[in-house]
Amino acid sequence: MFTGIIEEIGAVTAVAPSGDGLRLTVRAPKAVSDAGHGDSIAVSGVCLTVVDRGEDWFTADVMRQTLDMSTLAGVAAGRAVNLERATAAHGRLGGHIVQGHIDGTGTVVEVRPGAEWRVVRIALPAHLAPLVVDKGSIAVDGVSLTVSAVSTPEAAEPWFEVSLIPETLEATTLGTRAAGDAVNLETDILARHVQRLLAFPPTAPAVPKEGGSR
Repeated sequence: MFTGIIEEIGAVTAVAPSGDGLRLTVRAPKAVSDAGHGDSIAVSGVCLTVVDRGEDWFTADVMRQTLDMSTLAGVAAGRAVNLERATAAHGRLGGHIVQGHIDGTGTVVEVRPGAEWRVVRIALPAHLAPLVVDKGSIAVDGVSLTVSAVSTPEAAEPWFEVSLIPETLEATTLGTRAAGDAVNLETDILARHVQRLLAFPPTAPAVPKEGGSR
């Protein structure tokens, strides 16, 4: 479990094929400072498991499904990535509940600079649009953000906007995002649960049989 508060910007240093997936090595001095074999580290929002580590790096396997769902497909050495260690049970929830399970990718369609901030509009797949609400939470490349605007339900090409403060622009890879860039998206887990519940027809509660055990 993560909170979407990025701890450092790391860099992919090596990519090797591994079956139908791949094995990534990432330079991550802070993330590996207390990491052990089997620990979880979110790489641009994707939860990966440490299989090897050194003084300032770790290696993780990425399966085919993850590659199909995220921007890690086609990753190469030199790519900058957002990094966050799994949150401790006694830690503060500075962002929101982030699982590191990517729902899919979106595309930056517009970046509007402000006096001290930047508004980014991101197109997203139609099936994810109902899960994104104004003033709700979303993780973009692993960064916990508050949605500042959304498209109407009738929009042919749904989108949402986030407003990035200077700290976010400097401390994450979102500061370098431009129109056309793909980003990982993870919608709010509560919205996903509600959508799943509504997909089932209502059922009446079971009535215990007379004389049954209590």
